[in-house]
Amino acid sequence: MSKRAVLEVIALDAEDAVAAQAGGADRLELVTDMAADGLSPAPATVAGIRAAVDIDLRVMLRLADGFAAGDVDRLVRVAGDLREAGADQFVLGFLDADGGVDLAAVERVAGVLDGCAWTFHRAIDRAADRDALRKQLADLPGLDTYLTAGAAGGVDEGLATLVAEAGRRGEPGYGQTLLVGGGLRLEHVPRLRAAGIDAFHIGGAARSAGWAGAVSAGAVAEWRRVLDGE
Repeated sequence: MSKRAVLEVIALDAEDAVAAQAGGADRLELVTDMAADGLSPAPATVAGIRAAVDIDLRVMLRLADGFAAGDVDRLVRVAGDLREAGADQFVLGFLDADGGVDLAAVERVAGVLDGCAWTFHRAIDRAADRDALRKQLADLPGLDTYLTAGAAGGVDEGLATLVAEAGRRGEPGYGQTLLVGGGLRLEHVPRLRAAGIDAFHIGGAARSAGWAGAVSAGAVAEWRRVLDGE
């Protein structure tokens, strides 16, 4: 537990971003429309946030609710627009109708990122076979993180899976960082840290008033203290 844990916070705008950084966030996930579980933000929003903070930003590449890729040509255009706005890290993940990874879509979108670091998001928690998905994606350029709760229902349901996957580091498909998020609560942290997990993702938990309000620097700071073992 000596390694400082990464704390990633969802930000919708520059106000969120500034508060998250002030509270001790290491990185932001930039999205819009949380009613659809987070879609790609406008390039102007990304540019504004990039100007407001100096921590890492990962920008969502997702056009509609659900985990189908949809219009891949449009996704490619959106990725280009976001890169021009200053984005250099991303979040994406697409499944086919059978719950397998949509490898063609993922490969095409990842290809236009030209080596930028990216996270495969919680689509893995809806996959028919998590292990197969990881092995199919193992060698894709830029993929360095999986955002996962271990199960579609959240960390309460997926805790044992998260601990088991953390124990498989070094196996094919398990070289990426395990970023835990989705129903994550402070009470989960000790067991996850004891398993060697050192990256955590919060959304509503960073907002004292829930999604109706902005990110609270104080709420983020409380997570920072717990992750730092204070």
